[in-house]
Amino acid sequence: MIIGEAGAAARALWGDVFDTPGRVYGGGGKGGQFKMDPAELSAVIGQWEDLLDKIVDDNQKIQDIVALSAEAPGKDPASGGYATTSSDSALALLKQNDSMRKYAQEYVKKLKEAQSKTVVTDQDLSDTFKA
Repeated sequence: MIIGEAGAAARALWGDVFDTPGRVYGGGGKGGQFKMDPAELSAVIGQWEDLLDKIVDDNQKIQDIVALSAEAPGKDPASGGYATTSSDSALALLKQNDSMRKYAQEYVKKLKEAQSKTVVTDQDLSDTFKA
């Protein structure tokens, strides 16, 4: 449930995110390619692993928020509505965090696969030139 003028503007732009859950993406497809040397690839993997660590850390904080947001500040209907809205928002944030974690995990996996293929190819090529 999106409320207020900002919420109405967001709904007009993107629709109601709670009606249609978003797709979880898992990295580039078969057609996408990139080129970088082994040192650059290692650095990129490190950056993505650091990002993944931050996403995982955020997950615990978001779970704490989810637990706290379910508790209404009072026993009146307005407080209950506030708790429901807060809980819905926190759960949406948790779903988004989970989606980002899955994306980052898949991307790191693909980068490491590319790195291992590069190492094997480099070793094969170096063996070709040995006497």
